[in-house]
Amino acid sequence: MAGKWPDEYIAATLNRMAVPTGQAKTWTAHRVSSVRRVNDIRAYRSAHKDGQWLTMTEAAAELGVSNHRIRRLIKEGILPAEQVVPRAPYQIRASDLLDPKVIDAAARTDRPCRADDEKQISMFSNT
Repeated sequence: MAGKWPDEYIAATLNRMAVPTGQAKTWTAHRVSSVRRVNDIRAYRSAHKDGQWLTMTEAAAELGVSNHRIRRLIKEGILPAEQVVPRAPYQIRASDLLDPKVIDAAARTDRPCRADDEKQISMFSNT
């Protein structure tokens, strides 16, 4: 995860997975950074991000929708996404946002259509 995510994201993921440190503590960005340095693991460099992969927030901004909408598209199988490990942040390929079915699904409001029927009796009186 170190090459793709900042230390604070890694710490949050390890905490969500209930993986303690060697001293049975919760993870912080500083602790993740220390483990990386000791084990000579390269840090995430946001400046080197090539735009091929997006976070959920970046994908939401690109489509002009909320993170909730992106998560829903992923769960419905409309928008492909990957996770390095379970509960890690989603990685979304930027090119997948150009798929017409993703664009259409993101644009839907999911509000029920209401057709006025002249034969239908109103639940409420007009008085």
